[in-house]
Amino acid sequence: MSGKLRKILSIVFLAIPSLMVLVSAGFKLSGHPLVVEKMTRIGYGSYLTILGAAEVVFLILLWVPKTWRVGFFFLLSYLGGASAIEISVGETPNALGLIMCLWIGAFLKEERHFTGSSNA
Repeated sequence: MSGKLRKILSIVFLAIPSLMVLVSAGFKLSGHPLVVEKMTRIGYGSYLTILGAAEVVFLILLWVPKTWRVGFFFLLSYLGGASAIEISVGETPNALGLIMCLWIGAFLKEERHFTGSSNA
C-alpha cells in the first residue's frame, strides 16, 4: 500500500470515531433532552459536563501530532467504558465499532508500533 493511501485511510479511520465522539460531546455539553434523560436513567446525568469536556480534550489530544498516542489511549479507554455501559444496560455496543476504527487508524498511521518493523 502506498504511503499516500495509507495516510488517507488512517485519517478516515481516525475521523469516523472522532466525529461521533464530537457529536456526543456536543449533545452532552448542550444538555440535549434525550441525552440528559438517557444518562440520568443509567446514573450518569450529573456527569454530563465532565464527560462532554473529557471527550473534547481526548479529541484534541488525538489530533495534535505530538500527543496523538495519549489521545488514542484515552479515547480507547473512554470508549471501552462506554461499550461496557452499553452492554450492561442491554443496548447494542456501538462503541466497539468506534474502538475498531481507532485501532485500524492507529495501525495505518504508525504500523511500526504494532509490528516492530521499521519499514512503515
